[in-house]
Amino acid sequence: MTGLDKIIDQILTGAKQEADEILSRAKAQADAVLAEADREAEKITAGIQKKSASDVENHKNRVASANDLYRRTETLRRKQEVIAQVIEAAYEKVCGMDAGSYFGMLEKMIEKYALAQKGEICFSQRDLGRMPEDFPQRIEAAAKRAGGILVLSEESRNIENGFILVYGGIEENCTIRAMFDSRRDTMQDQVNALLFS
Repeated sequence: MTGLDKIIDQILTGAKQEADEILSRAKAQADAVLAEADREAEKITAGIQKKSASDVENHKNRVASANDLYRRTETLRRKQEVIAQVIEAAYEKVCGMDAGSYFGMLEKMIEKYALAQKGEICFSQRDLGRMPEDFPQRIEAAAKRAGGILVLSEESRNIENGFILVYGGIEENCTIRAMFDSRRDTMQDQVNALLFS
């Protein structure tokens, strides 16, 4: 398991409690919607019973099927909302890390994504301003462990967080949002397994 995977696992574990609360609220809302749908189905069924026994039976089957479809669709929609909220909460938690933890995470990311060649690393203006004094040396050491050389760019990039690696004019987006987006399907599966299995 890579360092980023461990970090994501820790974030997901930390976000589970918040996700449980969100899930509880979502389940309560889904139950209310389902209760209302059941009441409406009962009214429809009572009116149809006046017509004929066979019509009632056919309609009951259709209503039950529609209710089941609605229930499953609504449940799926609510689960997807909860999963998206948990992933976004995890992203916000990473963005809100203290500087020491944040730059420690970035150092691990540099080791993982640095290539065995000479390149440049670019940060946001915010990160350049709060970067620990020894971080440029840590960047060089991390790149060296990966078999390459990275030079810290003095020019900031218009990014929220993370960094951009530049090798011979080719840029690799290593922002936190890009990392989350590239692993969204995996994270959705993991959150789904944690919350709903």
